[in-house]
Amino acid sequence: MRRYLLGIIMGIALLSSCSSGKDKPDAYGSFETTEVTISSLANGKIMLFDVEEGQLLDSGQLVGYIDTTDLHLKKLQIMEQKNATGSRKEDLMSQIAVQEQNRENILIEKNRVIRLLKDGAATQKQLDDINSSLNLIEKQIVSIKTQFKGIEDQISSTEQQIAQVCESIKNARIVNPIKGTVLTKFAENNEVTTFGKPLYKIADLREMQLRVYISGVQLPHIKIGEKVEVRIDKDEKTNSTLEGVVGWISQTAEFTPKTIQTKEERVNLVYAVKVRVLNDGSLKIGMPGEIKLMSN
Repeated sequence: MRRYLLGIIMGIALLSSCSSGKDKPDAYGSFETTEVTISSLANGKIMLFDVEEGQLLDSGQLVGYIDTTDLHLKKLQIMEQKNATGSRKEDLMSQIAVQEQNRENILIEKNRVIRLLKDGAATQKQLDDINSSLNLIEKQIVSIKTQFKGIEDQISSTEQQIAQVCESIKNARIVNPIKGTVLTKFAENNEVTTFGKPLYKIADLREMQLRVYISGVQLPHIKIGEKVEVRIDKDEKTNSTLEGVVGWISQTAEFTPKTIQTKEERVNLVYAVKVRVLNDGSLKIGMPGEIKLMSN
C-alpha cells in the first residue's frame, strides 16, 4: 500500500514537473515605449503652461505660450520700414508720370516746329534743341526706373523679415505634437525658457513594447508579425496574460543584459526582440514581463 501511494505521488510530481517545464516562459524582459521630449522653440517668459504629469494630451493641442511682446514690436517696426519703402516707390512712379507728361508736351512742340521748319518759319537749331530735350527726358525716365529694382529688393527683404518674425511668434505657441501621456514636467509658469530647453516628456502609452532577449536556438522559431503570449505579474503566485505581436527582431547578437536571470545566461549571446502589446492600463514603463511562443 505504501509503495502504491509512493508511486502515485511520484507520478503526480513527474506530471507537475513536465507541465511546469512546458509552461516555462521563452524569454524575459521589460516594457518600454518611445518617449518624446518636447523642447522650447522660443526664448522668453512662459506666460501659460497647462501641463501636468499623468495628463493625457491630444496631438496638436495648445498647452501654453511664451511671451511675444518683443517679437510683435519688431514686426511693427519692420512693417513701418516696408511702408516707408513702398512710399518711395510711389514717389518714383509720380516722377516718371511727370517726365512722361513732359515728353508728351515736347513731342507736341516738336511736331509744331517741324511744320514751321517746312514753311521756313523755324530753324534747325530749334528742332535739335527739342530732340536734345527728348533724349534727356528718356534718360531721366530710364534712371528713375532703375531705382525700382533696389526698392523692390528692399520690400522683398522686409517681407522675408516679417515672415521670419511671424514664424518666431508661431513657435512661441507650445503645441503638443503627439497624442500621449505626460511623463515628466520640466518647466512651470512664469519661468524664463530658452530655445531648445526641455519643457516636458510625453509618450503614447496606448501600446507598449516588451523588449525581450532570445537565444540563437530560439531565433528560427520566432518571426515578425507572429502572435505571442505575454505574461505579467498579477500577484506573488499568478500571472496576467495578454496578447502580443512581434514587431522587431534585431539582426545582430549581443550579450544578455545583467537584469536577465542567472550569470550563466547573462554571458550568452542573444537577440533583442520587441513585442507590441496593447495597454489596458496595467502596463508601466520598466515593468518586467515575459513571453511564451505560441508554437511551443
